[in-house]
Amino acid sequence: MAGCTSSSTLDTIVPQQPSRETTSSVIPTSPVPSASVGVAQTQTAPPQEMLAWAGPVPEPEAFRPEAKTAAAATPMPLERPVAAIVPATPAVLTTPGTRTQIYGHRFRDAKPINFGRASPRKMAVHGVDVSRWQGEIDWVRLRTQGANFAYIKATDGGDHLDPMFKKNWRKAKEAGLRRGAYHFFYWCRTAGEQADWFIRNVPREAGALPPVIDVEYNGESSCKRRLSRARVLEKMQVFMDKLEAHYGQRPIIYTAPDFYADNLTGELLDYPFWLRSVAAHPSKRYPGRKWIFWQYSGSGLSHGVEGKIDLNVFHGNENEWQDWLARRAS
Repeated sequence: MAGCTSSSTLDTIVPQQPSRETTSSVIPTSPVPSASVGVAQTQTAPPQEMLAWAGPVPEPEAFRPEAKTAAAATPMPLERPVAAIVPATPAVLTTPGTRTQIYGHRFRDAKPINFGRASPRKMAVHGVDVSRWQGEIDWVRLRTQGANFAYIKATDGGDHLDPMFKKNWRKAKEAGLRRGAYHFFYWCRTAGEQADWFIRNVPREAGALPPVIDVEYNGESSCKRRLSRARVLEKMQVFMDKLEAHYGQRPIIYTAPDFYADNLTGELLDYPFWLRSVAAHPSKRYPGRKWIFWQYSGSGLSHGVEGKIDLNVFHGNENEWQDWLARRAS
């Protein structure tokens, strides 16, 4: 129970083994930029789980250089000013709703899986998700390799900001990718303070993809709680309602098979899902569940990134992708 700050006393704690299907964003696979990410409580968790601050969160003011918060224990990495120059290649999205060039899949995979006739390679629109563990990214090269969209790790818990988020958010846009931000949900913090922390750090921006709540088991976390299904759904709903009210888009739910089986089967049918399934088509791991994104590999290789990267596909063809983007911009 060390590190838990939830005020609830009704949560059911169930000892189980963590899933092996966790996003690679919690495991370093390449050189990581040096950055302090906060003051931790007494724990042995890796840096991304060092969640120590709790308190009221003021109105969003991320990206203001002078912004100071009560979470002073979470310093941001220093960045040099970036000239307002957009790469000439590839083509860059300049206006929300603009139809952008789709780059074909050119990724390799360190651990390729034969998905048979349902191979994600047959799908039209590929993308990636990244965090600090991917280090410095050449976003232009990554896009021409086939990354038409990117989900970028922004926050976890109630006080941690990924130290590469601001740079990745800016550089991905300059390279012409459609991008969104995701939050790694921490079960030992209240849902409201986590939503406030995400809102504080992720700008409300026209053309951005819907925000994502990442819900999964993480054996590396200092939070060892296993809540009841009802409590999980309650906390998720509070978080998602606050994000939808602020960003004007219904959040997408990212999850992995074991967490889904325990908590989400048959639930939240009105929400879009992003499903991790690296050994079989999602229809086999999540029977009957409709999905918008499929994370099919955690061992992708690209010229734009040192080390491995998560690979994803959009559930639809190029025209359906453009139409889906247009609805996000309206």
